[in-house]
Amino acid sequence: MNILDREKSLVLVIDFQGKLAEIVDESAAVLGATKRLLALAELFEVPVLLSEEYPQGLGVTEDSLQQAFDGLSTAKKKIEKASFGCCGDPGFEGAVAELCQGREPSERQFVIAGIEAHVCVVQTVLELLRQGSQVFVCWECVSGRGVTYRRWAIERMQQAGASIVNHESVGFEWARTKDHPRFREMSRLFREGQIGGEQSF
Repeated sequence: MNILDREKSLVLVIDFQGKLAEIVDESAAVLGATKRLLALAELFEVPVLLSEEYPQGLGVTEDSLQQAFDGLSTAKKKIEKASFGCCGDPGFEGAVAELCQGREPSERQFVIAGIEAHVCVVQTVLELLRQGSQVFVCWECVSGRGVTYRRWAIERMQQAGASIVNHESVGFEWARTKDHPRFREMSRLFREGQIGGEQSF
């Protein structure tokens, strides 16, 4: 697995919707980490793709996350889907092709956040890996209805070939050096995110 390259990266945020987004394990911490991941995408001009599964029935994206997405100036797309996994959905495939600027699957690096870990997230990750893409799952940006669901889903994704990372590792790999012009802003973002202590997953 290669180190992350911001020129090849795409942040994919999967189905943080309705009441489920508020009751998954460590909901507040997961949403906070995901919003910091979006802030990193903004700093490093990495495109973002947000999905919703059948919002008419499951509800729309959680308010604070939707606001963070709306505030992005980096390239972004939002799609609705009917399938659990994102891949195979025409809207998803078209959005990825546009945001990845026509790069072949083997030249794409997906950075993943979302719920639920054992359903929509794992199906998407396995399908992306099967296509030949590189997949980086942010463990603190992924959750489900219980810690066991989440733990075994992450283990399955790792066994399949996904890299398990956190959003800070993502940021440092995109920067690559302390001399990057956005390094100070990134450091400040991380310090703000640590108020209240380390996450307890």
